[in-house]
Amino acid sequence: MKNVEVRESEIKGKGVFAPHPIAKGEVILRIDDSVVIDPDDPELSKLIGGEPDHCDYLPDGTTILMQEPERYINHSCDPNVYTYTVDGERFVLAMRDVAAGEELVYDYAVNTVGGDWLDCLCGAPNCRGRHRSDFFLLPITKQLEYLPYLSIPFVQVHREKILRLLEAEAGESEPDNADTLRG
Repeated sequence: MKNVEVRESEIKGKGVFAPHPIAKGEVILRIDDSVVIDPDDPELSKLIGGEPDHCDYLPDGTTILMQEPERYINHSCDPNVYTYTVDGERFVLAMRDVAAGEELVYDYAVNTVGGDWLDCLCGAPNCRGRHRSDFFLLPITKQLEYLPYLSIPFVQVHREKILRLLEAEAGESEPDNADTLRG
């Protein structure tokens, strides 16, 4: 935890902050995925302390209890970090240069399908307000912007939808509407 600080956030509750400048592409954290849980367990609420956003749902259907500090990385519609998977291990990397003292924030829709509804409090100029955390429900331009930040397991599971997105972008096929790519 030397690379980050956990403290009160203006976005929501606790947040994770950069104590020093972080360069674009730098690995900030290794995510601890060691606590696998059963989302149907009646004792789950006690385990997660009543905070369902302290769980992470992997593309293969596995539910992970997030550990500190990554459990406190808040959502923003203007993220500065993302999660990347290498050989089954997940890491938090900088999407852009991050200034000392800046809060580290993900877009919860990246690498997510069918996520929860979120009342966004990020305050970014491009804030989506109330929205569902789902990559394929993002505006098409945002999906294209986030393509480089998708994890390999997510791409493998959703290969066909991502190929349709790329084909539409390349002009090989024009979708009738955005729902074509989201379905």
